[in-house]
Amino acid sequence: MSAAIRIVLVDTQHPGNIGASARAMKNMGIDSLVLVRPRSPGDPEAAARAAGAADVLERARVVATLDEAIGDCGPVFGTTARARSANWRVVGAREAAVELAAATAARPAAVLFGGERNGLANEELERCQALIRIPCAPGYESLNLAQAVQVVAYEIRMARMEGAADGPATPPATADEMRALNAHVERVMARTGFVHAGNAAQLGARVRRLIARAAPDDGEVRILRGWLAAIERGLRPAE
Repeated sequence: MSAAIRIVLVDTQHPGNIGASARAMKNMGIDSLVLVRPRSPGDPEAAARAAGAADVLERARVVATLDEAIGDCGPVFGTTARARSANWRVVGAREAAVELAAATAARPAAVLFGGERNGLANEELERCQALIRIPCAPGYESLNLAQAVQVVAYEIRMARMEGAADGPATPPATADEMRALNAHVERVMARTGFVHAGNAAQLGARVRRLIARAAPDDGEVRILRGWLAAIERGLRPAE
């Protein structure tokens, strides 16, 4: 049996959007919902808009941090309404759905949706292996949150029905493992003098995006962290 695809709503402001998103999920056979810092969890309007998907709301987890929502997930995809630079891997909902459906043969996957006003912050997008952009009509590209959830959930259902279930031979690294790898890389870059106060923020973000695009599996993360640990051991006599 495949692991779950998790819908993660971050900083949702309007409870009605939570309920409508739960309804969109249930329509497409997805029942794993996580709410990160919602403004009004448990608001009656959410239940009213769920319209028969009250069970999805009742099972939803409410957490304070993104780490709690995605730590055990393999692939994490974020949604964006804006064009991004070449440093991001940007895919359509259909391509993303095929990858997500296949990846969950090994472990859970997650799709992140940001708040209604500003979407996902850059630091949240940097936790993602790829970004999903829904191509809307030019000049009016703003989708309601639940509409975006519906489009992505529909494509996931179609991918599952068409048999996209053969996952990678080696499970992809979890979000927790990727976060630890990024922290290790940044620590070694600082200790070797590769980054400094003037370039640390920009260079760190570029490196995190590079690692996300590479999408290493568990074994590759262990190799990279072993190599970084060896570099750190080599630095100790000089220090």
